[in-house]
Amino acid sequence: MNKKPDLWRSNEVAEILDVQSSFDWIATGVSIDSRTVCYGDLFIPLKGNNFDGHNFILDAFNKGAVAAVSENKANHLKGLPILVVNDAYEALNKLALEARKRCGAKIIAVTGSVGKTSIKDAIGKLLSAQGRTFFSPESYNNHIGVPLSLTRLPLKTEYAVLELGMNHAGEIKLLSEMVKPDIAIISNIEPVHIEFFSSLEEIAMAKAEIFEGLKLDGVAILNRDNKYFDLLSELAFKSGASKVVSFGLHEDAYFRLIEIKTSSSNSLIRASKNRKEFNYKVTISGEHWAFNSIVSLAAIYCAGANLELAAASFSDIKPLKGRGETHIFSSIKGKINLIDDSYNASPVSVSAAINLIKNAEVKENGRRILVLGDMMELGSKTKKYHLELAPKITEAKIDLVYVTGKNMEIMSETLPDTVSIFVAKTSQELIDPLLHTIKGNDLILIKGSAAMSMSKVVDAIRDRFDILDPEIKKSKERLDAL
Repeated sequence: MNKKPDLWRSNEVAEILDVQSSFDWIATGVSIDSRTVCYGDLFIPLKGNNFDGHNFILDAFNKGAVAAVSENKANHLKGLPILVVNDAYEALNKLALEARKRCGAKIIAVTGSVGKTSIKDAIGKLLSAQGRTFFSPESYNNHIGVPLSLTRLPLKTEYAVLELGMNHAGEIKLLSEMVKPDIAIISNIEPVHIEFFSSLEEIAMAKAEIFEGLKLDGVAILNRDNKYFDLLSELAFKSGASKVVSFGLHEDAYFRLIEIKTSSSNSLIRASKNRKEFNYKVTISGEHWAFNSIVSLAAIYCAGANLELAAASFSDIKPLKGRGETHIFSSIKGKINLIDDSYNASPVSVSAAINLIKNAEVKENGRRILVLGDMMELGSKTKKYHLELAPKITEAKIDLVYVTGKNMEIMSETLPDTVSIFVAKTSQELIDPLLHTIKGNDLILIKGSAAMSMSKVVDAIRDRFDILDPEIKKSKERLDAL
């Protein structure tokens, strides 16, 4: 087992927080959740609307925490290594700022309307093959997740990849000023969280806040296909960026996607860097993943890592759970292909999913089955964005459409009679009808916003059919053995 590197010593934490400490300890991790505390963690309890982490400090010590921050020194905590502060959240931020200051890593910050977690994860995995790399877990992209990620940043890190998210204007600015990235990526500008903004341009301006913390002579990576490219470029240079590196289908893109051949399980990509062509394979289906891959390679290049090695390594990159995973199951009459894209949904990502299932190969007698839940946070244009999916579904020649949610139901009423439709009030109610319909050679794609719980449908399919996917099969066998 690899020993975790030392992150924080008692004396330096006490100095940063301007408090007294009578204990000597070394923390190898930082946690804000007592349920996930690991041996060697420094525990920082935060307060929420419905909870107070201070109630679980003893639990954290019982699980192996070496010290804890606390806003009070309660009697039951006497004799324990407690650092008493006025504000635990402020303490987390102070440690995050110090972590950034002392770390010499080249830091890449990623934002965008869709795909930022997948891009962050891909860049992190590709760079891990070339140097000591840290990348934030899951979607740690808000005012808590970003500083927490920084506090976990090992001193000897060479590359770090962090994700910056937002719901409102002003949020990314604060995060970027904390992260101080060397490279800032805006992957796309789409109508996500549009209910909090009056226009797409406002979303673009909010995403551009990532340049507020960009180091002088830093690099901005931008989507050349986006209509706000010129605006974002101007804002990047005004913030001190030394250059803008573009990507996309546009003929002037520095990293250009020339040709994308997709199947239900992979994408073959012909691209160019500054008009010099190269080819690579992504073992994740869909044109949206072609875009994820090219921006990832642009980041690799800007970070000074080996581009050729990264492109070759893309065939080893797997999607995150619920973000385009392809699973294969067996049935009496042939294989069943399932594309699990259930993590979230937006107009652009659902359109990409429809395009994927449209272009995917389906064997004889197999059907294209699309399972959709409502898209959330679209504000006054919610109905419009849902209705715009109907002609795309019709054009894709999808055989069966299963929907849940009032907006998807309205959309389904505009589909032609040639499309077989099933409507349910909840994702749970979709399960039995879908399971009774699925047969050999079917291709199924499942997508919806997180609040729609479309993952329940995925889990039901996985439970019903025999798994051919080797990795999932091993995982299930391990669980069954417990």
